[in-house]
Amino acid sequence: MAQLKEIKSRIQSVRSTQKITSAMMMISSARLVKTQRLIQSLYPYEQTLYRMLQLLADQEESIDSPFLQTRTVKRVTIVAFSSNTGLAGRFNDNIAEKLKKVVANYMPLGKENILLYPIGEKVAKVVRSMGFEPQGNYSEISENPSYNNTQQIAGELMEMYLKRETDQVELVYHHFITKGTQVVVNEPFLPIQPKIPDGERSVSNYIVEPDRKTILTQLIPKILKVKFYTAHLDSVTSEHAARMTAMRTATDNADDLNEELTLEYNKLRQQSITNELLDIVGGSFGNA
Repeated sequence: MAQLKEIKSRIQSVRSTQKITSAMMMISSARLVKTQRLIQSLYPYEQTLYRMLQLLADQEESIDSPFLQTRTVKRVTIVAFSSNTGLAGRFNDNIAEKLKKVVANYMPLGKENILLYPIGEKVAKVVRSMGFEPQGNYSEISENPSYNNTQQIAGELMEMYLKRETDQVELVYHHFITKGTQVVVNEPFLPIQPKIPDGERSVSNYIVEPDRKTILTQLIPKILKVKFYTAHLDSVTSEHAARMTAMRTATDNADDLNEELTLEYNKLRQQSITNELLDIVGGSFGNA
């Protein structure tokens, strides 16, 4: 009887856990639909901005923009995006591993010349464990990406680059491909290095008004701010997808475990009933 009670208690515990994981899966699924719609609308806009920059960046004419000027890297800034909470499979672990590799490449510069901006509590803990002090606390905004918030952070990074307080800015985040596929990306944020599309080497076939320099002055900061917002939204979309997948797997595993425990419980219960019947029958023959 004690074993039956133990199994029954485990079944109730598994069912309670299953309800939680199922609810979390549904919540992540609903959030994924929203952010996926946003990111899929934002991708074409970002790509169009970059294409405009690429067309204007004629290699035969120098571009007088500090955001396009490369220089010797003596101080680097790395921005890494993660979630505030776990239960998302290897989502945060992948970011932590990639960040450590990127930082290791810059260690010859010295720790004092490596600035880390963690967007999310999980990666902030990783930064502290590596012996670095996070450059600000962005945990409150990490789960709810908005253009206004990311615009402020991007503006701060751009200002640092203009003042030569950093020579390069890199991003580490998850890029959403499908619900089942998200890949970790490490790419430069500053300086911008436009590549000219094949067959479109100049803007000679285009009428540029008011002039090329004025457009680039307005376009480049816009591109940087949109890029930062896209990276943040990309990360959050990937987080929802990863958590939805993890919770679906947990729910399925709980369902399998529940079936196994129920089968074991029924077998033990049947065995217990059989033993009781044998005891009753044996006692009756004994009295006779």
